[in-house]
Amino acid sequence: MRHLVKGRKLGRTTAHRRALLRNLVTSFFEKERIQTTLAKAKEARPFAEKMITLAKKNTLPTRRRALAFLTKESAVTRLFNDIGPRFSERPGGYTRIVKTGLRLGDGAQMALLELIGSEYKKKEKKKKDKDKGPKKA
Repeated sequence: MRHLVKGRKLGRTTAHRRALLRNLVTSFFEKERIQTTLAKAKEARPFAEKMITLAKKNTLPTRRRALAFLTKESAVTRLFNDIGPRFSERPGGYTRIVKTGLRLGDGAQMALLELIGSEYKKKEKKKKDKDKGPKKA
């Protein structure tokens, strides 16, 4: 039985794993969407959700707690000024994991970790008008 055995080791030592997750979550708040392996996305998701919950309170102690985990002040500023107010009415479930397929190099399952409400919008291709050129008789 696997009582109290949760999480993934990701093939790293404790310090390396913690640094990896801190960097993943920091990049996530800077870009609002990151592509990583499915296992890393599933491990980073709870940390991101907790940081957004802290940002909803927006007090000095919560800002300090976020700064203790995230590695860049710009990410904390973006989290508290943009992302926190966006989810102020939502009780939880701020992120989504979308599987994107296998990585070519080693066949690892890849996934997108993204904020709800920042869906990917495809760029529309410009249609070339055939009428602009010289007409053939």
